[in-house]
Amino acid sequence: MSHHYAPQHGCEFTETSGLIRLGDIYQLARSMMSGKSFTLPAGWWPHEASRRLAVLCVTTVALLFARLQIMGSQLPVFTRFDNPASVALTPARQLSYNYLVSVNLWLLLFPCDLCCDWTMGTVPLVESFTDPRNLATLGAYTVIGVLAWVAFVENHRQKSAVVVMGLAFMLLPFLPASNLFFPVGFVIAERVLYMPSMGFCILVAYGFHVLSERWSRKMTWCCLGFLLLTHSLKTYNRNADWESEYSIFMSGLKVNQRNAKLFNNVGHALESEGRFEEALQFFHKAVRVQEDDVGAHINVGRTYNHLKMFKEAELAYLKAKSLLPKAKPGESYQARIAPNHLNVFLNLANLISKNATRLEEADLLYRQAISMRSDYTQAYINRGDILIKLNRTKEAQEVYERALLYDSTNPDIYYNLGVVFLEQGKASQALAYLDKALEFDPEHEQALLNSAILLQELGRPELRKIARERLLKLLTKDESNERVHFNLGMLAMDDRNTDEAENWFRRAVHLKQDFRSALFNLALLLADDHRPLEAAPFLNQLVKYHPDHIKGLILLGDIYINNIKDLDAAENCYKRILQLDPINIQGLHNLCVVYVERGKLLQAQACLSHAHGLAPGEEYIGRHLQIVQTRINRLRQSADGSREKEVAFADYDPREFGGNAASGSLPDPQLDFQLLQGTVNNDNVHQEQQQQQQGDGTEGVAHGTVHDMPTPLPHPELPSKDSPVSRQAAAEPVFIETEGSSAPELLSQSLADDSKPAPLPDAARSREREPAFEHPSETSSSRSSRSSSRSTEKYPSSSAGLQSASVTPQHSAPRNDAPSIGQDLDDPSSGMS
Repeated sequence: MSHHYAPQHGCEFTETSGLIRLGDIYQLARSMMSGKSFTLPAGWWPHEASRRLAVLCVTTVALLFARLQIMGSQLPVFTRFDNPASVALTPARQLSYNYLVSVNLWLLLFPCDLCCDWTMGTVPLVESFTDPRNLATLGAYTVIGVLAWVAFVENHRQKSAVVVMGLAFMLLPFLPASNLFFPVGFVIAERVLYMPSMGFCILVAYGFHVLSERWSRKMTWCCLGFLLLTHSLKTYNRNADWESEYSIFMSGLKVNQRNAKLFNNVGHALESEGRFEEALQFFHKAVRVQEDDVGAHINVGRTYNHLKMFKEAELAYLKAKSLLPKAKPGESYQARIAPNHLNVFLNLANLISKNATRLEEADLLYRQAISMRSDYTQAYINRGDILIKLNRTKEAQEVYERALLYDSTNPDIYYNLGVVFLEQGKASQALAYLDKALEFDPEHEQALLNSAILLQELGRPELRKIARERLLKLLTKDESNERVHFNLGMLAMDDRNTDEAENWFRRAVHLKQDFRSALFNLALLLADDHRPLEAAPFLNQLVKYHPDHIKGLILLGDIYINNIKDLDAAENCYKRILQLDPINIQGLHNLCVVYVERGKLLQAQACLSHAHGLAPGEEYIGRHLQIVQTRINRLRQSADGSREKEVAFADYDPREFGGNAASGSLPDPQLDFQLLQGTVNNDNVHQEQQQQQQGDGTEGVAHGTVHDMPTPLPHPELPSKDSPVSRQAAAEPVFIETEGSSAPELLSQSLADDSKPAPLPDAARSREREPAFEHPSETSSSRSSRSSSRSTEKYPSSSAGLQSASVTPQHSAPRNDAPSIGQDLDDPSSGMS
């Protein structure tokens, strides 16, 4: 119902473009209170502007309500580093909040000193009323008050309407970020001035209009053009600051030297470029600016870790840990800790776990992190890795299963469970979890690679097909992964496709020159293919990078004797084997053969006698010893003093066989494995074929090729054809072997006096297959030994912001310590490394 009363005493209301002034509201209220007649102003309601205002208000309230629901009906929690004024005491908090209004107004008026981050100590607190900066606060509110007076008190309605709109656009969007109603997570943020700048521009345009009416129009336009030109140049120059992370944060430091976050971010930018020494300087500056900044100390520790300065890194992490809230004995209270600050427990644990004697200490740190945050999935993952290192696989399984309660779609956890079941010897369950990881992440590289290896080890042709598909899928993602090429080569060997296997092995060696298993398998493949001179360079490359590779040394010594006829190099190979393993019967017997080849029968007799004493059950050594003794007796009975007799009875050091050897040591000659010096290359293939067809020429006994050699004794730790490996035993991986004769034989079946023993290379002919399973939580620096025959690596988590060196959400660095292939079967350090 509407009431119409005739206006009295000049109380008249007029239609005004939807604008209701304070004077109108005052007159209306006065008429109602006095009982006089009044008329509602035309356009009071429902005017179009009023309807729009109502819609905007309702929409704003709805958006705020939806935002609160998304946030769990709770306001966000910020640290005191984000907004120091929010935790300051009265009156410092109120004075600082109000001073920030003047700083924001100054940024609108004169946007010269712009900064990408205004948190932490950027704006010092206004702690007393005598602070001169209070004058700036007073000035800002004076300007706003004058504009409000113009808008609501002056009678010039058109001017008031413009000012009201300008003030509304400038002030209303700014209020939620002003700290006046509730604290926010920053001191100043230039981004929140975007919408207020619209109102500011309206006021500037209105001011230009007023000046152009009162002053010279030409002068006013010149001033406006100068203003636009200077601001355009500032915008152009500012674009250069945003060219990279480094440039934008360095531009911030030109404006503000009191913000530790800027120093940290410059350090992160340098760290991502691998410039760790320079990054460390900025992290130290951040610590000096804000000594109680936990994140800065974490950054210092991480950088020291990259620089291999582990002692300094541990001290930095301990300092960061000491800054966290401490438990109060006998008192229960709640303390808020920034989630990224909890990473100090993970970083410190990852660091100290490099020392196998401190694994329990690392486990304690992970448990502390979990006690502070029960859903800390990464702590569960890392703790499970530590438990595996401690051979507590059952506990590790329970930890990973608990992590699944909080993150049931994390492929890394399923992958780790697969590794745990492999440690327990449960290959089928391990494969099921690896497949589960691929179900959630079909591109999970480690699950693809290691499930392919496991499928390959199972030996079924249909599974090898799936393994090949997964490896080829990995190859499309990263052609530079030498492990993929190597395992494709192993699949080709299983399928007896030697040409394809050779191609894959050559690619693997090309990508990684010190690839131990690829070098040996390629050399073995070439030797089995009657191309020993092509195999020799790869064996020399193998022993160059891995001088302790016994199988490679045996095969190389065989090629030296049978194909290159270099007895000095062969002798060096076998002596090196005996340095590594003084009771290695195969190496010792082959050294005896070298002495026979040289004609040093007395020394060969002592050598074979020593070998027979170490392995009395090996019949072929006894037969060879009888052959040598027969030749010695014949020479002793001869009356002539021939050169052969002189060499046969030459003096030698009797301690070489019997004395020091029995106690586990031999003389330590200076060995040189690079004796070929260009004599072995592809041009020697024709010479190789001729040598394989010729005999030695001495005493009428010929050397055969590698396939004519008798089967050697297997290494005491190596599986032989006659003793197949059981996968159920100690969860050891299956190592596939090439075929060889089952019993040692003499090169010549005759027991004539001039028969000579030959090298025994075949024990070195088992192919090396190294599965390398990884844990997705840490880097190779935090790995330790597991069971004796499986190599395990660490896989960096794919969680956002996690680092390879440690879990550090503050900064994501490239993974630069990718682990290598697993250990060789005969490697004394074989195991998870």
